Amino acid sequence: MHDDQATIRRILTELGDTWAVVGLSSNRQRAAYGVAGVLQRYGKRIVPVHPKAETVHGEAGYPSLEAIPFAVDVVDVFVRSDLAGAVADEAVSIGAQAVWFQLGVTDDAAFHRTRAAGLTMVMDRCPAIEIPRLG
Repeated sequence: MHDDQATIRRILTELGDTWAVVGLSSNRQRAAYGVAGVLQRYGKRIVPVHPKAETVHGEAGYPSLEAIPFAVDVVDVFVRSDLAGAVADEAVSIGAQAVWFQLGVTDDAAFHRTRAAGLTMVMDRCPAIEIPRLG
């Protein structure tokens, strides 16, 4: 339910190409850095969201989702599970269409709140693994 293939495909192919990547910094050793690069290679516009608001992969960063001055389609969450629910709530408040919790990031209550608000959501999966599988 949290990771069905139809939902994954819908997020990756139908819900838009602007992805806010929460937790993305210029640290090349972090998973978020590599995943954001894969998303870019597949035509997604990545928007780094991190307290440092760094430019990453040529895209200007923002300190929060609310600070982004344009529409975001998908919010990709690279924070600990205990912080992820608040990010999902922010995604709802900015009008995103989908929330993607990365591998190891789960919060059932946030999943149900986000879905109840009308957003599509996946938990505990990685778009960099899933997008090449689409063929």
